[in-house]
Parts: sequence; structure tokens; C-alpha cells
Amino acid sequence: MARRDARRDSGRALQRRGPTRDPLPYILVVCEGKVTEPQYINGFKIAHGVTTVRLDIHSSSGNPLGLVERAIELRDESVRDARRADDENLAYDQAWCVVDVDEHPRLDEARALAARSRIELAVSNPCFELWLLLHFADQTGHLSCSAAVTALRRHLSGYDKHLRFGDLANGYEDAVRRARALDKNQEKHGAAGGNPSTGVHGLMECIRQNGQSARLER
Repeated sequence: MARRDARRDSGRALQRRGPTRDPLPYILVVCEGKVTEPQYINGFKIAHGVTTVRLDIHSSSGNPLGLVERAIELRDESVRDARRADDENLAYDQAWCVVDVDEHPRLDEARALAARSRIELAVSNPCFELWLLLHFADQTGHLSCSAAVTALRRHLSGYDKHLRFGDLANGYEDAVRRARALDKNQEKHGAAGGNPSTGVHGLMECIRQNGQSARLER
């Protein structure tokens, strides 16, 4: 019971019911990027010692709508596997998509489908590199993806879509603070999700908080 209470308090409570053994939170992440996002998320998990959360990271090309559709497929498949095996631990507790606004024309459709299908979105406007940049500096003005990459290279020399989380680790807390400040500023001006903004901190804090809760209960 203590475990369920802790997750509910985190604001993103997982909903596993009636475990047959002591389960680990199981989170599906579908990323638009094939390299950068998985490297960051896996590095984060290792650096923060989040050994009590199972992550299943998939990369899928295409637009945000395609990513949400892929997440639904994988989530529903895990539910079927769990039923066949009579083991609910095979089913994901949460499903996330990490997507960029960039030039994608079908983002509104993706948002609507995700909301109907209980898929969480971590949207960066304009791109994931904004989240990385916030580890080093404030970014309050509108910027393009190419400008975000250029600005990031001032802090990560030679950045080319590959990274080591260790190069950003010291700036993580600052990145969360800056991302939340951007959210408040955009909402204040009636432009939630506008450029610049990123929801990646929601996914990372979900992983960290569920890991902490699970660790306390074990």
C-alpha cells in the first residue's frame, strides 16, 4: 500500500493492480530520434542509479502521429502478452512519446490521439536539442532547430546527435528548473507549448520519482 501511495503522490501514479510478485515500474518510451534520445535516457538512468524502473526504449521514424500510433501498438501488444502469460508484469505501466515540433504538420492529431489513448507526450519546441541546451544556459527567445544545435555546440563541442550523459549530468537540475520556467512563461502569455518549450523534464522526473518510490519499497 505504501508503494501505491508514493506513486500517487508523485502526480504520475502507476496503475498496476494485484501483483503476483514484487514488480518494477515498466515504462515504454518511443522516440523520434534513433540515437540522441535513447543515449540521453539510458545515460540518465545509469547516472541517477534508477535500477528499480524497467525502460523499454524504441525509436521510430516519421511524424508525431506515427510515433503515437506505434506506442499504442506496443502498449496494447504488451497487454495481450500479459493476458496470455497470466503475468501482468509484462504490461507497460506507462507509455511515452518523445517528439519534436520541428516542421511536423500532424502534431495536433498526435496530441488528440495521445490524449484519447492514455499516451504521455514529451514535446520539444522546436526540437530535443533545446532540452539539452537548457542543461547549460537559459533560452528564452524563439529559435529554430539549426539555431538550437549551433547554440548547443558552444557547450558540447562537436555535437553531432551523439552524446554522453556525463557531459550534461551536472546541469540536469538546472535544465528541469529552466524548462519549468519556460512552461510558466508560455502559459502566462497563453502560448502553452510555444517556442521555446520542452516537456522532456516530465518524462525524466517520472522515471526518477518512480525509481525512488520503488527503491524505498524494496
